[in-house]
Amino acid sequence: MLKLVAFPSSLPLQKVYPPSQSSTASAITSGTVLGTCEDNRYKSESKKSQLKSVDIIGLGTGSEIEKKLKYAEVVSYAILFGRELVNSPANVLTPAALAEEASKIASTYSDVLSANIFTEEQCRELKMGSYLGVAAASANPPHFIHLCYKPMSGPIKTKLALVGKGLTFDSGGYNIKTGPGCSIETMKVDMGGSAAVFGAAKALGQIKPSGVEVHFIVASCENMISGTGMRPGDIVTASNGKTIEVNNTDAEGRLTLADALVYACNQGVEKIVDLATLTGACVVALGPSIAGVFTPSDDLAKEVLEASEDSGEKFWRMPLEESYWESMKSGVADMVNTGGRQGGAINAALFLKQFVDEKVQWLHIDMAGPVLNDKKHVATGFGISTLVEWVLKNSS
Repeated sequence: MLKLVAFPSSLPLQKVYPPSQSSTASAITSGTVLGTCEDNRYKSESKKSQLKSVDIIGLGTGSEIEKKLKYAEVVSYAILFGRELVNSPANVLTPAALAEEASKIASTYSDVLSANIFTEEQCRELKMGSYLGVAAASANPPHFIHLCYKPMSGPIKTKLALVGKGLTFDSGGYNIKTGPGCSIETMKVDMGGSAAVFGAAKALGQIKPSGVEVHFIVASCENMISGTGMRPGDIVTASNGKTIEVNNTDAEGRLTLADALVYACNQGVEKIVDLATLTGACVVALGPSIAGVFTPSDDLAKEVLEASEDSGEKFWRMPLEESYWESMKSGVADMVNTGGRQGGAINAALFLKQFVDEKVQWLHIDMAGPVLNDKKHVATGFGISTLVEWVLKNSS
């Protein structure tokens, strides 16, 4: 781990430093950590950074700047953790392995975090038929992961949930991904939402904000092909009783998120943010660097977008056009899981909305574009810093 220390310049210093100074020091810290640490775990020759420490000169000293440096360091290493999760291949990072990583976070910061991992049988008891339909074809059993952050002392004023898509591999199922541009070779990244959620949990376990309770929820599984797998035309029932005609097995992420969102609402939370590498349509609309934001709540949109301004990550709010829901109606069930080709990212968000309690503020982030650096073919750790900023804005 790098050691970063702030030293004064030869110029006289004020007791209170302008925000630009601490922000600059914070940016130097983040850039140094994220720029010098490379994920070489799967290379035969691993080159480690020779940089041991960095002295930041001329930006002041004192408790405020030290606090900024520590915060930037904690979040940066959480981003590196998220990157490593996404970079890990599916033969290493199975649903069980992802659950184990989450459990390690909870045990490391057991003073504020606890873990509850549900087995396939327990999920069946909770009637998570939508999620289990996706998991049915894989030899690797699903793991439903729930971490909970509670401050060590003081009253809890706000209850939040962060829900992440956790497909450790997505073949597309019987609607298998084929042809140029299908990106099946990169589908280990389909758990990028869960990496963001657990990266945020790791950071918050160290920061320990007061006044806020946070639930980190991931329905993890693989979308594979076998004789036990979900077929096009099958009807599955989510844990809120709504039925779904599966007209495309490659629109699987929303099926897992459906039961995860219902579960999140049942925790008594006031606000939910979900993150998912959900649609190629969002990448077509916004390109590889910008995540789409969908929510019926102007207040929640404002909170998250302000958090993204502080983090430097790029988001763009997209419409939730209710009239598009017509394309999602089924003749034999409550809904289908994918509508027409046009407005695909909006249709997916409208689908998720069916599984959120009307009393709960909810925001969906489609991060299919920025989850991966296409030029370097490595994960970005997208979403972690924004989530941490958002939770802190909700803390006392």
